[in-house]
Amino acid sequence: MTIAEAQKKVDHWINSHGVRYFNELTNMTLLTEEVGELARIMARTYGEQSFKESDKGRDLGDEMADVLWVLICLANQTGVDLTAALENNMIKKTTRDTDRHKNNDKLRS
Repeated sequence: MTIAEAQKKVDHWINSHGVRYFNELTNMTLLTEEVGELARIMARTYGEQSFKESDKGRDLGDEMADVLWVLICLANQTGVDLTAALENNMIKKTTRDTDRHKNNDKLRS
């Protein structure tokens, strides 16, 4: 599925199952909440924290998909074409960081 297709599918789902989009501020808050849930699983899976009983069985991919879902909702309701935005962001990063990381001694181990 392309990013554009994902934006259309989320929009279709919202309009057929979700009644309407939550407002932008609510979705921004939900995005923060979903990133927090992802961070919790990352900290327990790759960090030093141990799993709580309530964290066991949580799926990392599903948590990432929750973040992506809300981000797509925000893009849809604010008129952002995520494909174009990502393409432009890649150009920006490539121009700005052409040699930056190659010349970073901290990345050479």
